[in-house]
Amino acid sequence: MHGVYGKARARLLQALVQSLIRAGRSGRYLLGTLMTATVTLVAAPLLCVPSLAAPWAERHRRRAGALLGRPVEPRPRSLRRDFGWLVTQVATGMPAGVLALLCLGNLLLILGITVGWWAFPTSDPARLPLLGVRIDSWALALTISLAQFLLLAALATIALPPLARAHARCCLAVLAPTPAEQLVARVTELTRTRTDVLQAHGAELRRIERDLHDGTQARLVAIAMRLAVARESLPDDPDTAAALVQQTQAETEEAMTELRSVIRTIYPPILADQGLVGALHTLATRAGVPTRIDIGRLGEVPAAVEAVAYFAVTEALANIARHSRATKAAVHVTLNGAMLSAEITDDGTGGADASRGSGLDGIRRRAAALDGTMKISSPPGGPTTITVELPCV
Repeated sequence: MHGVYGKARARLLQALVQSLIRAGRSGRYLLGTLMTATVTLVAAPLLCVPSLAAPWAERHRRRAGALLGRPVEPRPRSLRRDFGWLVTQVATGMPAGVLALLCLGNLLLILGITVGWWAFPTSDPARLPLLGVRIDSWALALTISLAQFLLLAALATIALPPLARAHARCCLAVLAPTPAEQLVARVTELTRTRTDVLQAHGAELRRIERDLHDGTQARLVAIAMRLAVARESLPDDPDTAAALVQQTQAETEEAMTELRSVIRTIYPPILADQGLVGALHTLATRAGVPTRIDIGRLGEVPAAVEAVAYFAVTEALANIARHSRATKAAVHVTLNGAMLSAEITDDGTGGADASRGSGLDGIRRRAAALDGTMKISSPPGGPTTITVELPCV
């Protein structure tokens, strides 16, 4: 029984601490909103300049998204929307911020007055805010001031988080692109990814043609020539013909090896033999660093998605082995609804950047070809996390 009560008290204490943390975070957001709303009001003529209004609005958009825990995607700029947000920020941010200031300020004031009276008692009573009670005895200091403090703390815990979330949602709603703008942005993105896909497809075809022409085709021509010489030599010099046939057999095996290598870059045979799960487990055993594989239930995944996921993990692990100086890596693959997610992490030095034209950009282009995305988190000093998301529909 004592154990049950102990667990209940622990859960209650944990919930109370979390509520206080949320209240503190919300209060900090609202006080910051009051400050920025005041700056917006004072500097309104200056912020009406488009080059200043857009980054000012975008900063608050990211701030609101961080409070709500929502990813903030890039948006098309709109002067009308940015100017409308300036008015909304002043109209909603100042009242909400003032309310937070009164609540949190009175909390500090009550605490300061009470502690000050305890430390420096005088014959003059101290007046507390909120209820206007005067402190002229230790009993009042211990009861009334504590009661007011708890009352304001409860008010802050109850009122500030929903108020901060409401303001953040209002900020995101005012700055959100219209459906028409979203459609234009989507068409632009599809046009860009289509161009990338066509360029990647053309480069891939040229690479395959070059590999076949310079490697397999050259060996097949050599095989044909040796066979022709062997046929001419067979009646008069069987030993020479036999030696040529033996050389031709070796050339044939090398040609087959090169052909399999080319085919493997188009669609790895290991995917057809073992599926994505088995292929990734096999890949982990060949990685240059110890790699842990964690794969959820995947079910049926389209072959194109399997291939891109496999290539993404292959390239990421190769980069880890070559550049990161990591001691361990991990691959986590899940299927959430119709979205396949592959997350590759390492404990290396960080600093990975797809914009440098490395293999990471190839992962991004392959993912974009299927309307997927790639995200990189790689601060200097590490760790590095690469997340590839691919739609399976």
